Amino acid sequence: MIKEIISDKELSDSVEVIRESFRTVAEEFNLTPRNCPTHPSFITRAALAELRTKGVRLFGMFREGLQVGFIAVEKSNDDLFYIEKLSVLPGYRHHSYGGQLLRFAFDLIKADGGSVVSIGIIDGHAVLKQWYKDQGFQEKRKQHFDNLPFTVCFMEKKMER
Repeated sequence: MIKEIISDKELSDSVEVIRESFRTVAEEFNLTPRNCPTHPSFITRAALAELRTKGVRLFGMFREGLQVGFIAVEKSNDDLFYIEKLSVLPGYRHHSYGGQLLRFAFDLIKADGGSVVSIGIIDGHAVLKQWYKDQGFQEKRKQHFDNLPFTVCFMEKKMER
């Protein structure tokens, strides 16, 4: 079941799901609060609440009452949407939960008239990049930011009508 994150408890639980899910990435790429404080593995409740206040829609995936996944959907303009912080707890990976969250977001975006979905990932994360390609995303550009210890790969998917 996927539902919108509304309550304070759900928000706090979502922070834990995001942090735990992205911890494996932080370890793989040697990310720390010092060299990459904005990485999702270090997200705070206040930061997630701020996203919600800005109009970003937050959704959790639940299995037998336990939150096992998370996704955020942000409308940039009438056509363009961003997907952020797609997370599945390590013990629940490889059961199609990430794909289910993504398809849920695609349906939401299409219903809101969106035609392009954009994401940003660590360029060196080859497995994740291939997974997104398998979901229909294409690489659009790469950019290095001075405040990040990696290059970001921006990917997009055109929504089918």
